[in-house]
Amino acid sequence: MNSLIGYLRQAGTAIRFLFLATLILGIAYPAAVFGAGQLIAPYQSNGSILKDGSGAPAASALISQVKADAGTQDPAWFHARPSAVGWDPASSSASNLGPNEPRLTDSVNANRTAVAAAEGVQPADVPADAVTASGSGLDPGISPAYARLQVPRVAAAHQMSAEAVQALVDKNTSSGLEAFLGQPTVNVTALNLDLASASPRPSQGP
Repeated sequence: MNSLIGYLRQAGTAIRFLFLATLILGIAYPAAVFGAGQLIAPYQSNGSILKDGSGAPAASALISQVKADAGTQDPAWFHARPSAVGWDPASSSASNLGPNEPRLTDSVNANRTAVAAAEGVQPADVPADAVTASGSGLDPGISPAYARLQVPRVAAAHQMSAEAVQALVDKNTSSGLEAFLGQPTVNVTALNLDLASASPRPSQGP
């Protein structure tokens, strides 16, 4: 009899432990990880495919997608950072030029001159990310300063007010925890898709 009671007690303890472990490890922990993923890395949690105005898949939010001809980006759209691979999604690489390499200095100076001319500003007003490539060559993020610099050109090309275009920039600027963990950035791929949907000018899109 005593052995039976002892067995039932042990079984009860095991069942309670199983129930508690299921709550913690099977429900609470996965829910916490999923919630953290939504806040910190939503693209990795939900996928990165962006849709156009018609709802069709159009691009990945993690890859810079630009129209470029002979290394020059389409002036009607927001420009991404320079790319050592010509923004080719089939490739990913940096220039591998060191900070003391004259070719890197020449490239930065040439990019600064070109951006200043395209945006109608002084070379000193061109942000650093406008003249330097990312490590992957495919990063869609630019600084808010570089995005603001492009607003007048893009607004004129799409026959929109600067305020309306700036609102699209603000919409696609990272904020909250994402910006707190790094720096605020503007996703050019998502921004150009929103611009294509809002533009009154007939277009094939970015």
